[in-house]
Order: sequence, then structure tokens, then C-alpha cells
Amino acid sequence: MTLMKKENYKIIAIIPAYNESGKISKVVKKIPTQYVDEILVVDDGSIDDTRKEAEQAGASVISHPKNRGVGAAIRTGLDYALQKGFDIAVIMGGDDQDDPTQMDRLLKKIIDEGYDFVQGSRYLPEGETVNIPWFRWITTGFYSFLFKVLAQFPITDGTNGFRAFRLSILKHPQINIHQRWLNTYELEPYLYYKAIKCGFKVTEAPVTKSYPKGKRGFSKMIPLLDWWRILKPLIYLKLKLKN
Repeated sequence: MTLMKKENYKIIAIIPAYNESGKISKVVKKIPTQYVDEILVVDDGSIDDTRKEAEQAGASVISHPKNRGVGAAIRTGLDYALQKGFDIAVIMGGDDQDDPTQMDRLLKKIIDEGYDFVQGSRYLPEGETVNIPWFRWITTGFYSFLFKVLAQFPITDGTNGFRAFRLSILKHPQINIHQRWLNTYELEPYLYYKAIKCGFKVTEAPVTKSYPKGKRGFSKMIPLLDWWRILKPLIYLKLKLKN
């Protein structure tokens, strides 16, 4: 797929990572360098070789001295992108569940079709899930339905961490990613919900999400605690308890 106006945009890939040794180098090496000007891994206090592997694979790396949460890691990456004058950020996980070669599906929506925020969706036609645990299939489906109802917007995948957006949306007066309550899993649904409610042009693009075989390794989320963390932005924003 050819991005017709790529030369008019400065694009960064941001990868938050925590203890992803053995995976992070695979992610970095899969990223099509013709689509991005820089690959940035934000090492969120890892105690393994995440930083070393990311650098050896060709990424720039910013490290947090201790683990702060995926939201804080994404925020660090976004602050860096704004300081360096990037126009578009592509965000994906460091756990090798996303397919970086599909980022053109997201970028085309922005560069060639004029969208501001593009969420990856495993549930659209041409999207795919590989080895998804049945419990994850149920919970992601329920959450996406709840997101659609509360946001009053036809989304199909509310928890996918693969997305792209114009960095200019972060300058909107009603979007503030530097709130402390957004440090963990809250930041991603916060941004998605805010992009919709602030009137930006939002859509989804089909992507693949692959889960490792077996019962372990497909998520670092802590049941109940982290489920609440991804749910509370929807409730807080809907009830206007947070901005």
C-alpha cells in the first residue's frame, strides 16, 4: 500500500515496553521503516534486557528508572514526539501481539483520507485474532460494547493497543494526558474517548492481534484491578467526574 502524501508528515512509532526481553527486538525489526522516521521504545523500568535488545534492533530508547505504568510510558513517548516536532504517532505494544507491517492500514486513513485518530480493530472485516483465549474474547467484546454505548460512537474494538493519530489532538484544551490518574491502563481509553467527544475525525482500521499459545504470557493485566483501570475513564468522563 502506498501512502500518497507521506513526505508531508513526520511519523514516529512509540512502543511502551516492560520486561519484553525476547519480544521487543522482534517488534522493532518488523516495523516498516519506509513509514516512520523514528522508532522509540519507552522502557518502563524493565529489569531484563528490554533496553539492550531494543537498541540493538535499531530503536531509540527512553528508560524510566522504575515501573510507572503503560499510560506513563505512552505519555513519555508522546511528550518526546511533540518536542521533536512529529506530526503523527503510531502506538503499538512491545509484546509482539500486534503486526507492525499493518501500520499502513492506520496511516492511510490519516494521510490519504483525512482522519485524526485511527484505532486498530481485530473485529472488523479483514481484522483477525490468532489464538485468542475465550475469556479474553468475551471480555474485550463486552468492553467494546460498553464503550460504544457510553461514547455513542460505532466502535468495534475498545481495548486494542495498536493505533495512530495526529499529535495535534493533544493540544486540544479539553485533552490533558498529564493527569496522574492516567498512569496505567487509563490513558488509552481516555484518549480514544476524548478524540471522539472533542469532535475529531475518528475511525477504525482492521488489524491482526496474535496471542501466544498456552495460558500464560498473553497479558500483564491484573484481574479486577486493571479491569477497573480501563473501565473508569469511561465512567469518569461520562459522568464528568474528570476532564
